[in-house]
Amino acid sequence: MKALRPFLLLPLALAACRHDPGVFLSADEYVAPVVNEAEYVIRPGDVLNVRVFQQDNMSARARVRNDGKISLPFLNDVTAAGFTPVVLGAQLQTRLKDFINNPVVTISLEEVRQLTIAVLGEVPRPGIYTFDPGVGVVQALAAAGGFTNFAYRDVFVMRMMPLGEKPLRIRFDYERLIRADGKAATFVLRPGDSVLVE
Repeated sequence: MKALRPFLLLPLALAACRHDPGVFLSADEYVAPVVNEAEYVIRPGDVLNVRVFQQDNMSARARVRNDGKISLPFLNDVTAAGFTPVVLGAQLQTRLKDFINNPVVTISLEEVRQLTIAVLGEVPRPGIYTFDPGVGVVQALAAAGGFTNFAYRDVFVMRMMPLGEKPLRIRFDYERLIRADGKAATFVLRPGDSVLVE
């Protein structure tokens, strides 16, 4: 009977070695905030086309700088980041009234800044990758080369939250992820996200 004891303990020891993923929220439990796509918020790196009706000398094409501002004729530096194009257009119309009567300003988004996403952990090529907006977790994993031989295939997205709140740790079931099953199929990475493979 004594000779059997090590074999009885082996399954318990193997179970103890299994990786503990810690506290997380599954992708199917995560409820994304409702975002009106028409209400795009301008970010540094975006390229804007500012058109002042019948005033070509006041119009400009400008990239939003890292400080969130753009340079425009007559107005110099103007804060653009953090506003929607409609709100920014209204602000510019108000400011341009010092120079012309009844200015009409339209702002179009010519180029959207790419997302920079960190892909870390048990991937062959960990690092920071740039993607077009709308990228999902599978594309981020593919860019980093998939999984190493040591990966448990536990995939998490670390999502930054507003000031004062802890980051969210959202877990994806890999099998459901590659089958595009459940909410994982429509999950979109956003600025500030990191993908972590354990």
